[in-house]
Amino acid sequence: MARTNLFDLSGRIAAVTGGNRGIGRAIALGLAQAGASVAVLARKADNNRAVVQELSKLGVAAMARTLDVRQRSELEPAIAEVERTLGPLDILVNNAAIAIVKGALQADQKSWDTVIETNLTAVFLLSQIAARSMARRRRGKIINLASEYSIFGSSLIPGYSASKGAVVQLTKSMAIELAPHNIQVNAILPGWIDTDLTAPVKNTAQYDEIILRTPAGRFGAPEDVAGTAIFLASDASNFVTGSVVTVDGGYSAR
Repeated sequence: MARTNLFDLSGRIAAVTGGNRGIGRAIALGLAQAGASVAVLARKADNNRAVVQELSKLGVAAMARTLDVRQRSELEPAIAEVERTLGPLDILVNNAAIAIVKGALQADQKSWDTVIETNLTAVFLLSQIAARSMARRRRGKIINLASEYSIFGSSLIPGYSASKGAVVQLTKSMAIELAPHNIQVNAILPGWIDTDLTAPVKNTAQYDEIILRTPAGRFGAPEDVAGTAIFLASDASNFVTGSVVTVDGGYSAR
């Protein structure tokens, strides 16, 4: 490896779905701080513009495209636009996800389909599109955001748990297939991270239970996940594929 800094992403092109807030935004900024040019693919145009401004201030090329990952016909054009604007894709971060709070007895087919389409099908299709481009250049990194609910069940969000468990198995399967093309595929399992999505848990008994169980004694910050993403996007992880990295302050170890 010629690079003196194994974590240097200068010259690399990254796309991050759901990259305009929370964990996705932190990962996008982290990749940019490491030198990558970054494309944000997310639904809300105002948030997209704001994060592109932040990325540009870091001195890297940046762009955003409004994208709902459930719209299958828009996925290939989105990746094509990234490659036209920034260059051939080196790094794909599948971060966009949704959770609908409905137990198995209450969930309807629409809510189930929405979760599976967003959290699993889009991950597969975007990874397939990106991998075909990466394989031509024999280099690439695909990073899937799973969840601790990949390993734990949930009576409140069974669809989310099922989708994220499937993402882990998809990660491992694609890692095997794509290894001969020098493409590494890995997953990150965030624990309880301080974002808008987890804000309702604050000031509840559940929050106290989470803190008590977590050896680190706190919720994680989105930046805690970004560091792992930088590692998995960099040359430092060239012999890491099919792995699942838990970022949870020790929650799952107890």
